Formats: sequence, structure tokens, C-alpha cells
Amino acid sequence: MLGTTLVVLAGAVLVAKEALLSYATRGVVEQNLLGDTGSWAQQPGHASVTGAKNILLIGVDARPGQDPREPVRSDSIIILHIPATYDAAFMVSIPRDTWVEIPPYDNGARRYPGGDDKVNAAFAYGGNGLTGPAARSHAVELLALTIRKLCGVTFDGAGIVDFTGFQQVVNVLGGVDMYVDQETTSVSIGHNSTGGTEVPFRQYTRDDGGQGLDPVPGVTPVVYHVGYQHLEPWQALDYVRQRETLPNGDYDRQRHQQQFIKAVFKKMLSKDVLTNPVRFNKVIEGAGKAITIDSGGIDLADWAYAMRGVSGDDVVTIKSNEGTFNQSPGNGTAEELDQTTINLLTAVRTDRVKGFLAAHPKLVAGG
Repeated sequence: MLGTTLVVLAGAVLVAKEALLSYATRGVVEQNLLGDTGSWAQQPGHASVTGAKNILLIGVDARPGQDPREPVRSDSIIILHIPATYDAAFMVSIPRDTWVEIPPYDNGARRYPGGDDKVNAAFAYGGNGLTGPAARSHAVELLALTIRKLCGVTFDGAGIVDFTGFQQVVNVLGGVDMYVDQETTSVSIGHNSTGGTEVPFRQYTRDDGGQGLDPVPGVTPVVYHVGYQHLEPWQALDYVRQRETLPNGDYDRQRHQQQFIKAVFKKMLSKDVLTNPVRFNKVIEGAGKAITIDSGGIDLADWAYAMRGVSGDDVVTIKSNEGTFNQSPGNGTAEELDQTTINLLTAVRTDRVKGFLAAHPKLVAGG
């Protein structure tokens, strides 16, 4: 996710420094993630990037110590729409609990017969029984097939970011500066009476299938208060993982993750980083380990050149389901896309997002 967004946010800076671009992208892992659903074909030399583009951005956040052979569900799913005018970029989140029809799929190791499930399960079923690059490729392909079946959107590129792996980047940057837009209580980090770090809540599954929280006696959770502030690495990564204590759950987390992405790349492109070769090298090494990109076979320099007129301020985040949970009639713990979001995705498919947002300005998320 972040690797493709890097091309979008950094284009104006990197295209003016060709040597820097070559250096910055050398550690990024590139592979065909979309399989037959994409348009991978390595272009000889430089190529022009024209026409509207849709890029599938996926965030994964595996549990510490998780067996690499165990299927991982995608933690966040974003469609990055780039209009044919190349003067903006639009980020539309697909709620990970959206109840969808996942098509049958055979990855060579396991066959999934198809069925109804939450959309993030498609990523897990696609890579089930595989590890490494093969697992990533098949996981993304089945997720792309599922989204195409859901709304007709097809993809020209894709990116995966491992949030755990991305921690190294944030550590090198020394944290990020961002606006905390709502008071957020951590369910993961708290402190006891002696200042020691402990988990502040016991989490469990309620009878209705929802997430329950029981406070741990004597442990005070970390709370992130509203306001523009510097977040240390551990604070930033903890903040963008929170959803259980937020009024709109995963919608609030999606918005915070998008704000975090923009804040990280603003810091990466700051003078303090770009003019410090040692620090910049460490940032790029960390990003390379956490990011996998399917560029559609087009050189990243060509992507950056096409996006040279787009800055971080031109990246627009859009609310799905108007930012609230829309329960699915097929599963009480899942949700479905409302008609406005379905119409929005039609606008994505037909490159009419600007006009759609002009008629629905409240869908533009803040931050």
C-alpha cells in the first residue's frame, strides 16, 4: 500500500532528482501480484502512463510470532483512483467486513470452492497453503477478483505493506507529526502503578459475535488526545491500529491509517531526511523490506513522472458508507455497501470521481 502511495506523493520531488529516484526504488520488491486480473507486461525502456488508473492497496498486520504458513486476512483495503487528468488521487476504502461473494479459486496448493464471506477473507483464501511471494500473489489476485465481482472495478497495479515491517521506517524517522482527530483509547498498551507496560483490556468475543473489552484492574490505558502533535514510533503504530474503542470502529481506523500514510511520506520527503544520506538509506531499506509492488510492468520512474503534479495535499480520502457501519442482512457481524458507495465505485470505474464528489462533498474525509 505505502509503496504505491510513495509514487503518488513523492512524484513531484523525485522526478526532479532522477538519481535519487533510482536509489530510492532499488530496494522495493516488485512482482506480479494481480495475475491474470492485471496488465503485467514489462515495458522496454521508458513508457508513457496515460488514462485513468486504479491501484489496489492492501495493508496486512500479522500477529507477533504468527506462523508464516497461517493464512492472513487483509487488514485494510483501499482503491487508489488516479483520474486521467493526473492532477489528484482519490483513496476509497473497502470496509474489510463487507459481506461479499468470493469466487472459486485454485492457487495450486489449495482450492477454494467459492462462497459468501467478509471481503478480507479473500486475501486469506487466495494465499492459503502457500508462503512468500506465491502466497502474496495469489492472495492479491483473489481479492482483486472479488472486488471486480462486487463493483466491476479492475486494477492496473497493486501494493502490499506489512505494518509490522513498516515499524522500522517509523523508527528511523523518529516518529511522525500528525493531527489526532478524536480521543482514542488504546486497547493494547497501558501502564500499571509502577510505570510498567501492560495490556489494559482483556478482549473476548461476545455472544452476538462482537468484540468485548474488560478493563484489567490497576492498568491505565494510553489515551491519544485531540490535537496536532508528534507521535513517537510506538505511539504512531499503536494509534493507527485502534478501532475497538472508537465510535465508528474500523471506519475511524481506516481514516487514521490514511492520515498516517500521508504523515509518514511527508516526513520521508522532508529536508531533514532527503539531505541526510545515512538516514535516507535506512528509511529506504526499511520501506523495501515492508513493501511489495505490482507496477503493471511500468518503471516506477515513469509512474513518478506521470504523477509529478500531485502532492500530498492533492490526495483525497473518501468515506465509504458515509463513515458508519451498515449492517449486512446476510450476516449480523458483517456489513454491506450502501447505494451511495456503490455509485461512488461506479464513478471510480468510469473516471467520474471529481463530479461525484462535487455532488456529495460530505463524503470527503477530513485530515
